Amino acid sequence: MQNLIIEARINEYAGREQNPHVPWSPQEIADTAAQCREAGASIVHFHARAGDGSPEHDIEVYADIIQRIKAQSDILIHPTLGAFANEGDANQRIEPILTLAKDPATRPHFAPLDMGTTNIDAYDSAAKTFRSTEAVYTNTTGTLQYFAQQLLGSPVRPYASLWNVGFTREFLAFIDMGLIAEPAYACLILTGDDLPAAHPGTEQGLAAHKMFIPEDRNIIWTAMNHGGDLMPLLPGVIKAGGHVSIGLGDWPYLELGSRGEPPTNAEVVAAVSDISRSDGREVATPSQAAQVLGVTI
Repeated sequence: MQNLIIEARINEYAGREQNPHVPWSPQEIADTAAQCREAGASIVHFHARAGDGSPEHDIEVYADIIQRIKAQSDILIHPTLGAFANEGDANQRIEPILTLAKDPATRPHFAPLDMGTTNIDAYDSAAKTFRSTEAVYTNTTGTLQYFAQQLLGSPVRPYASLWNVGFTREFLAFIDMGLIAEPAYACLILTGDDLPAAHPGTEQGLAAHKMFIPEDRNIIWTAMNHGGDLMPLLPGVIKAGGHVSIGLGDWPYLELGSRGEPPTNAEVVAAVSDISRSDGREVATPSQAAQVLGVTI
């Protein structure tokens, strides 16, 4: 079985109300990436954030963050495309990744492809109402084909985000078309109760995802739980040969803190590493993960 690839999802759009260790500034992100690498992560996924925590889409900020990360560790780098940055314009959405890729100092290793369009309105179960009703993350087939075609000509590997089985079928079609090369890397997205757009973060939700990943293709899958606790699912993921994408960007993981303090991203990664090793599965280094995933370092 492959060594476990741990991706640290360090911030997303998370606030600091529950856990103050969510990194926002470029140096905080770079420091967190290095700490997660030391704890066992081989990939870091991050969103650039402004000083107040709001989303930041300036390419120079992304370049600064990536340079800082590379100066401190060899962890593989997976930035966001931004759910609503340059929405509707495929070229403008992928261009920052392609520009960053031209310089080895700023080159990321992955670019996310969310393989479909998603309603991402949050649900408030206590109030029995949605907090918004028009939040749509739009990814048309034409846009995704353009992204994939551009990435084929670059050293950046696609990271397929699969919100449900329909996304998986689109992903498999892209593999059949030669738009995504094998080994293909895919994230099985699970979500908490407040985001019903994806499979639920349960054993059943994960099983429904896994049954549509064909065994005769070279597909490496990882699992995440946005807005929910992934820890209860780890033993099943690890034993099934999957990989893990986890961090404070998805859930505060307060139960993993020590001395009454909320945990850092590195402490969350360390907990995953300990569980995997106790189950007899070593964790992957960045170079080992790169070899498995067909990544050029």
